[in-house]
Amino acid sequence: MPKRDLYFRTPIMNAAGMLGFAPDFRTLQTSEFLKNSEFSGTMGAFVTNPLSWRPRKVTAHPAVLEYPGGFLLHTGLPNPGFNATIKQYAHKWADSSLPIIVHLMADRPEETARMVESLEGVENVMAAELGFAPLLTDDIILTSLEMAMGELPLIVSLPAEQILRLAPRVMEAGAAAVSLSAPRGSLMTDDRSLITGRLYGPSLFPQSLETVRRLARIGIPVIGGGGVYKREQAEVMKEAGAIAVQLDAVLWRGGF
Repeated sequence: MPKRDLYFRTPIMNAAGMLGFAPDFRTLQTSEFLKNSEFSGTMGAFVTNPLSWRPRKVTAHPAVLEYPGGFLLHTGLPNPGFNATIKQYAHKWADSSLPIIVHLMADRPEETARMVESLEGVENVMAAELGFAPLLTDDIILTSLEMAMGELPLIVSLPAEQILRLAPRVMEAGAAAVSLSAPRGSLMTDDRSLITGRLYGPSLFPQSLETVRRLARIGIPVIGGGGVYKREQAEVMKEAGAIAVQLDAVLWRGGF
């Protein structure tokens, strides 16, 4: 079991991929959501962009495709790789007033275990959030979690289509909590190319809220998110049982 507790001084944080690899308070202070919410203009933690063991380049065909109620984002999750990121950002994490949750691409169990073990010695890292590529088997997800168990609390991030089935199993395997990641979908471009990516937007909120409600009813500690574009929605998600709420694309809008 983890030797450190998972605790949020305020139940609001950013979702992975929204605000970079380290807190930038110039960005956070311009968010109308954070300034005007009941959470006194601050977050309880900062979640980094997704981070892989090896460097990843941006996809050959990045895309942002709008649809009624939201948009699809396809980037390839570019990042400098684990060691380069630690070298560049560890001192910023240590100096931050916000505890850091490092989001790891956890598709390869051995690499995931190596990254989590290294993070145990990085100052001000409070937890690791494990994210997974689509279509991975349940066994790989559980193996990555089990091999990464150590001092740091582990949050397992899964989309709605997986989380209801897998949440009880990952909690039994030692996860500190689960978080609701962006669902995936596909859209056609103007040139008739089919693009698959992560979905964001206010239309996702009813499904996200129902998922949080169902998980909380069976005693799963869940970090909600997905479609939260209003302060009232964050409050409703908390009332439904979420231990915290992650904000995604609303942080790019600068208000409502």
